[in-house]
Amino acid sequence: MQGFGMMIDKLKKSPKKIVFTEGSDPRILEAASRLLAANFLTPILIGNPEKVDAAAEEFGYNIRGAQIIDPENYDRMEEMVNLFCELRKSKNVQPDEARKILKQGNYFGTMLVKMGVADSLLGGATYSTADTVRPALQLIKTKPGHNIVSSCFILVRPSATGENEVLAMGDCAINIKPNEDELAEIAVGAAECGKIFGIDPKVAFLSYSTLGSGKGEDVDKMRNAAAKAKALRPDLPIEGELQFDAAVSPRVAKTKCPGNEVAGHANVFIFPDINAGNIGYKIAQRLGNFDAYGPILLGLNAPINDLSRGCNAEEVYSMAIITAALVED
Repeated sequence: MQGFGMMIDKLKKSPKKIVFTEGSDPRILEAASRLLAANFLTPILIGNPEKVDAAAEEFGYNIRGAQIIDPENYDRMEEMVNLFCELRKSKNVQPDEARKILKQGNYFGTMLVKMGVADSLLGGATYSTADTVRPALQLIKTKPGHNIVSSCFILVRPSATGENEVLAMGDCAINIKPNEDELAEIAVGAAECGKIFGIDPKVAFLSYSTLGSGKGEDVDKMRNAAAKAKALRPDLPIEGELQFDAAVSPRVAKTKCPGNEVAGHANVFIFPDINAGNIGYKIAQRLGNFDAYGPILLGLNAPINDLSRGCNAEEVYSMAIITAALVED
């Protein structure tokens, strides 16, 4: 895919460090060995060094060159504890409690990013999405001007022309019932994420109505959200509300909304809620034969991403590249 080539080229010019919260997991070790061999991204593996090395040897993965950091024996732990207590002072977290929390790989890894030891983080091979996102929200927090953390899935499949068809979908994993302002922020984030993969974004706010053909609160929400997104980014082609067929089919668009620059050509899809989004991307993945990459978390001060607990090593490798490429130089 064009986007992966672009990302790898970027990382070769400016190599990054990525922390994996589950350092002894065989899927993580296989991905780490590939990254080390390619020499454009340095893995930091969290875990007991002896156990991590033993697991790598057992499964036959060469992780020479990876940094292994043990929360039980970290030479900067007191510094980390003090910073953690400062970041969580509103909750009155005390040092003993902080030390206990920081023994967990998800919190320890997030603090490594906060302290600048790593540039980015990839977790979730054994943790839930909530266990990856919660430390990020508490410690990394959102970028200036961002009110929420959202997510985007990138879907890819080969097309008949030989090029890959690449789509972006949001928010399919984080925000359950986003309001109009949140949907506008989700749309801008998904469009910017899509650009990393070579998408020239055309953003459709999806509904059961096309430009007033249907009525109801849900229709109004998507129409108003589209208007707010246009106000945020007048440079982006954005339309809504659109039914999915009007968004993707030039023939349908010609009938339902002729002359519209987005309708019939949309490649960034904004769903009204997590139900529609999660169902939508999985239909595309399972019935449309798209490869799905994500959820890619957007809006944080540093790139932190979540893996599916059912992921394989190829998905870990791909998501590591995506996550590190999101680091702003």
